[in-house]
Amino acid sequence: MLNIVGKRGWYFLISALIILPGLVSMIVPPGWSTLDSGLNPGIDFTSGSVMDVRFARPVSQGQIQERMDALGHPEALIQSTGSNSVLIRTKVLDEAEFGGVSERQRIQDDLEENIAGIESIAFDSISPIIAAETVRNTFLALLAASVFILLYIWYAFRRAPRAYRYGISAIIALAHDTLIVLGIFSILGRLINLEVNSTFIIGILTVAGYSVNDTIVVFDRIRENVIRHPERAFDSLVNLSIIETIGRSLNTSFTTLMVLLAMLLIGGPSIRGLLLVVAIGVVVGTYSSVFIAAQFLVIWDRREFGNIFRWMRRSPAAAGTALLSLIGK
Repeated sequence: MLNIVGKRGWYFLISALIILPGLVSMIVPPGWSTLDSGLNPGIDFTSGSVMDVRFARPVSQGQIQERMDALGHPEALIQSTGSNSVLIRTKVLDEAEFGGVSERQRIQDDLEENIAGIESIAFDSISPIIAAETVRNTFLALLAASVFILLYIWYAFRRAPRAYRYGISAIIALAHDTLIVLGIFSILGRLINLEVNSTFIIGILTVAGYSVNDTIVVFDRIRENVIRHPERAFDSLVNLSIIETIGRSLNTSFTTLMVLLAMLLIGGPSIRGLLLVVAIGVVVGTYSSVFIAAQFLVIWDRREFGNIFRWMRRSPAAAGTALLSLIGK
């Protein structure tokens, strides 16, 4: 039988090597680089203005983006809401009149002159206070989702020995997935100025649900095998459970990823950020379910992390030896 669990140390090492560049990108101060550090927040998190414009004839997002760039708003996010209507998000527009025309009116006049006649227009502005509230609600939503996931898995696996470990391991895998997605978007924000907006949060929550669902599939088989074969070693049962479920996980992830890639190729710019988050999350979530969450159960059961921490207090060299021993298993 393929010994997947025996190489558990390598999986954590690979994850650390993937997460580390993203963490560096998110925490390095701006003075250390010519590029801004951290994520590149969109107007949903930094405040802005929204214009819902309906034209007299069909228009494309590219046409609108070209005019907004010419008007000094390259940050504008254009989203089609119909064949002849678009939603334009920009930084907060100055309502004070300059030369008798406000900035909003100047944009409206330019679109009518260079694109098409405007049948109707609705305007709204997102103040910095609302933007700050959005950020706060985002963190609260992620925290609440994590707590409910922990409690649900704990309850669902209550018949298994040490049921709380399943819930905590699922949350660790979820944090692992979130860190990787955040790190990748931080790096892409530096390289190609990719922004993080409200669709990014939707994507993160979607990834959380997908990751936990895939993790529960593996955990459920582990629980069944633990109850069915209580005399066998736990790491052997986890290895058996992974082999029995990995085919289903890979098939589900592959078909989901194919659909997402197709949508990335034919979808509009307004949803590409969301699709990219979910596509990355599908890959990372499948990996973490098998190679992080399940392996963490084994490491916890064998108390291998505890040995590393104890050896670390004695000597750094001994800690390194313990880590190499874990990787070599």
